[in-house]
Amino acid sequence: MTALAINTDVGEGFGVWGPADEGELLDQVTAANVACGFHAGDPDILRRTCAASTARGVAIGAQVSYRDLAGFGRRFIDVPTATLVNEVLYQMGALEIFARLAGGRISYLKAHGALYNAAAHHAGQAAALVEAVTLYDRTLPLLCQPRTVLWERAVAAGLRPQAEAFIDRGYTDEGLLVPRSAPGALVTDPAEAARRAVGMALTGTVTSVNGRTVRVAPDGGEIAALCVHSDTPGAVAITAAVRKELAGAGVAVTTPGEPAGADSGADSGVRP
Repeated sequence: MTALAINTDVGEGFGVWGPADEGELLDQVTAANVACGFHAGDPDILRRTCAASTARGVAIGAQVSYRDLAGFGRRFIDVPTATLVNEVLYQMGALEIFARLAGGRISYLKAHGALYNAAAHHAGQAAALVEAVTLYDRTLPLLCQPRTVLWERAVAAGLRPQAEAFIDRGYTDEGLLVPRSAPGALVTDPAEAARRAVGMALTGTVTSVNGRTVRVAPDGGEIAALCVHSDTPGAVAITAAVRKELAGAGVAVTTPGEPAGADSGADSGVRP
């Protein structure tokens, strides 16, 4: 049976800014990409988000970023590799204590925004993410896109890269994400998103904004995770529709790193 995780970005506030309650979305996903304080998040938000996630059995992932609160981590910053390693470890350390206090742990790592996109082709920044995971825990799953520089470096280092695809984002003909400033960047219709999710889960492919079929799964493998962004309009409805369609297609929903066929409640539509 095909199995995958559904993750979403949460904790993306600062001080009085940001969503007060992300419970509805956390009820639908199996993994929470928690902002670690560099692009969003503060100690109160990190602790609250970790507690809300573990209470629901949702895996906690470290969503690391450039040090860019003003730009929400969506601006490229050419951080030296050695510095970026330390900045990633710093963010993981901040999240780790709050995950532990909530009775959980960091279950995977995923870059946010511009860092995610840059590491797909920037050797130095991909190397920094790989080194940070190696130093922290080389068994930790690393969510990223296959056939990218980050993926190849992770494989070469003996890490556990897991292929991620995006429910609510358009794809280029190269299998990468359409820039948010370009037409077709977002997919907001729940029915369309659900159809795309099932297609990516079962075939490992998606239709690009130019109408081409592109592969988003690794060669000879399957997608391990689907992502929906919490700030996409209608994110809760999108995720609910995706879960329903996946269950109907016999696709189990798990947490990152959980083996295919694990009992996750996917057939009943109930979050694990």
